[in-house]
Amino acid sequence: MSKFVKEMIIAEIASQIGEVRDFVIVDSAKLDAITDNGFRLKLQEKGITALTVKNSLARCAFANVGIEGIGDVLKGPSTLVWGGEDIVALSKEMTKWASDIKELDIKGGVTEGTSLSSDDVAKLSKSPGRMELIGQIVSRILGPGSQLAGAIKGPGGVLAGQIKTISEGEEA
Repeated sequence: MSKFVKEMIIAEIASQIGEVRDFVIVDSAKLDAITDNGFRLKLQEKGITALTVKNSLARCAFANVGIEGIGDVLKGPSTLVWGGEDIVALSKEMTKWASDIKELDIKGGVTEGTSLSSDDVAKLSKSPGRMELIGQIVSRILGPGSQLAGAIKGPGGVLAGQIKTISEGEEA
């Protein structure tokens, strides 16, 4: 492959990656064509992109966009997977697929410049996602407020009921 063609491929990979900084890298080389096509179509439906790359070209493309620490994972056949809601949702999806398709191997990943092993991706898939964490934070913030409102409303409601009873008694 000529240097010009390699540079074009590197530029194309870098443009597809764009501003993405969270990846899971899998080995999908053992998949037959029908399974691989179905796998990719299901990922597309969920907004996840899969790109099979040549490792040396992927390393250059990652270096061009400023992603480091992924060189250890890029050995052997590699498919870059990115997208979805966040890295946790992506790792959950990929571990689900790896358990469904035995020929699909998770090699590792990268998030925010930190390299992940396949075990790290599996651990990450068991943690709560972005929306779950936001929900937990909101419930913890609202918890004391609702308790305070209940505490204020309780005696205030009793007092309002007594005042209403007294005022009705005076009218009669």
